[in-house]
Amino acid sequence: MLTDKQSIILCAVVVLGFSVCGILGVLDNYAVSVTLLLLFLVVVVNLVFNKTPPDKEIKKERSK
Repeated sequence: MLTDKQSIILCAVVVLGFSVCGILGVLDNYAVSVTLLLLFLVVVVNLVFNKTPPDKEIKKERSK
């Protein structure tokens, strides 16, 4: 889905988005809230689906 670098960039965008919108007081706007929530869910789903089981990681290291 997303590479590690893309995940870090997306996490930074979500954190900065929540921070800036919270300071400016625009989190009451549903469009802003839904957008930030969807970005957050993309990060969480990416973490869940890209997690390689430990057995496969060990096999990959041994095959190198």
